[in-house]
This record gives sequence, structure tokens and C-alpha cells, in this order.
Amino acid sequence: MNHHKWAPGFCLMMILSLVGCSSLLPGKAQPNIELTGLSASVAGTATARASNKSSSGGNLETAVAEATQLRQSYSVTQTAYAASHSASFSATQTVVAPVVAELPLYGVDPAKGYAAWLHKPVTVEVTGYQQYAYANDYMQVTAGDFVLAADINWNTQYGTSGCGFMFRSNADKNKPNQYLVLLTRFATGYAAFTAVYEGDPANVQVFYPKDNDKTFQWQNDTTNRLAVVARGDIIRIYTNGVMIGEIDTTQPPPDLRLPAAPQKPLDTSNVAAMNNYKDQLAQYDQVVKQLQSSYQQALSNYQKTRAVFRDGFLAMIAASESGKTTCNFNDAWLWIVSE
Repeated sequence: MNHHKWAPGFCLMMILSLVGCSSLLPGKAQPNIELTGLSASVAGTATARASNKSSSGGNLETAVAEATQLRQSYSVTQTAYAASHSASFSATQTVVAPVVAELPLYGVDPAKGYAAWLHKPVTVEVTGYQQYAYANDYMQVTAGDFVLAADINWNTQYGTSGCGFMFRSNADKNKPNQYLVLLTRFATGYAAFTAVYEGDPANVQVFYPKDNDKTFQWQNDTTNRLAVVARGDIIRIYTNGVMIGEIDTTQPPPDLRLPAAPQKPLDTSNVAAMNNYKDQLAQYDQVVKQLQSSYQQALSNYQKTRAVFRDGFLAMIAASESGKTTCNFNDAWLWIVSE
């Protein structure tokens, strides 16, 4: 597991973009936030595991080439891959059976693909202001078309902190290209898809799980199953087996849909309730401003870049606005789709 602190000046929209945002102070430009630490570590880890060299001695091109070669060799048979990682999981149909049974929920034919990895339970935890952490025991495995799923049990001090996945990352430590899907508890839960092109947001789309998934739980210490299905240019997001969003990466960000504002208490004479309402409203106003700013930046960048990525590294991520954020990932697995 790796922990990193966000660069100074990063604002509340980190949970959407994991990149920089405009300054809150007039006349001062803030640096773009890039997944520098994450990307560098991904590249270093992949290189080290693929070539058995020190993580300081490789380069990104070697990491990507060797990781791709490894993935291709794994596709020969699922059994061959599982046997080579017998300490992680047994190469038996019994172990893979729950994955195969779940795939039809996502419109995926179990006969067309193979299980790349089954991950042991992992807790990704960060404490402090504007930090993130990530985990994956199989960083050497890249994926293009795939299903990535995990049960996520969360506890976040701030509703704008959250948990999710990074995927199709090129692991460039200076100008990363990658996609992210993050769940947060804010506004009774929202899911954010972000495309990052050379370190800047180039697509942002927000979905509200409870619109379609009536079982979605936004409270602390609850569990939701997040799944991302990537097939060509189409990315689908599922919570608890229900599709809550679809992204065509060849299309620009749609009109921004804002969360509902907090409801004013019926009894305005209740001081505690009114103070809580004012706090929620202040946070809501701040998030809305950041959503609008990030959306405009992403829309502008998409028109110039067309952020479409086809393959790359993956990881499970926790991101914290402040305080303590804990994301427990259980029953996580990666299925490679092959037509």
C-alpha cells in the first residue's frame, strides 16, 4: 500500500478529478495536481516485478512492454496463471465460480475471457488533509477490456472523501493518462467518472447511484459493491449489480447534473438542526462551485485532447478531503474480456 499527500493548494474537487483545480484566490495560479506519486510507484512496481530489477532502475516503456507481455502470456489459460500464483489463489473452478456467476450481471459472457486475479481483502486508509492511497498486489497486470469489481466498506470523516478504482493508466509520472471512478457519500452518494489527459481533467461525469440502485447505502460503515466494465470506448459503472452510469469516452462531458441541495429543517427554531443545515449548505455550495469549475475545465480540455485510452494499469484507491478515510476492499477481482 502507498500513501501520498496532495500538493499544496489542492481543493475539494479532488474526489472528482484527482488533478488540479483553479485557485480559490484571485490572481494566484495553482499548480496542476497529477498522480505523480501513484504513477511513479505503479511504473516502478511494474518494472521491478516484471524484470526482477530494483524499482529505481527501470523505465516506463519497459514496465508497460513487460507488463503487456505478461498479461498476454496469462491469457493462454487461466489455469497457467493461477498455478503461477498458487500462494494467492487455487487454480480450481470452485475458486473462480463466484466470479463466473457474477459476470452475467454486467452483460459479460463467462466463456469469453479469464480471471486475471482475485485479490485478498485489503484496507486502504489515509489520515490528514488532501491525501490519497492505493493498493493492488498485481500491479504488473494491465487491462484493456475488463470487469473490475469489489465490495467496498467505507468510513469517511468527510462526505466528499471516497473510494474507487483507477484504470487504463499509462503510469506516466509527469503527465498521466488514466480513468478514475470514485464513490463518495456526499449528497446521499454519487459516483464520479474522470478522464485525466496528461495530468489535466479531460472528461467529468457524475452519477447518483440511488436513482437506479435503491439498495445503495451512503452512510458510514456500510458496504456497496462497485463494478466497472470497460469494453472499447464504453465504460459502464455498477453498484450492487445495478448499472448506474454509462460513459462513451469518444463523447464530450454531457451537461452537468448537480446534486440536490440540503433541505432546511421544518423547525427553524431548533438551533442544533439549523447549525447543521448551515454547515451542510456551506459544504454543498463549495462542492457545486468546484463541480462547475472542474466541468468547464474538462469540457475545454476534451475538445482539445479527446481523452480516449485503451489499455493500462489498475488500482484500488482511497481519497480523503480531510480527517480519516478508510476503504475496505473485499472480494475484489479482475476479469479480462476477450472476444
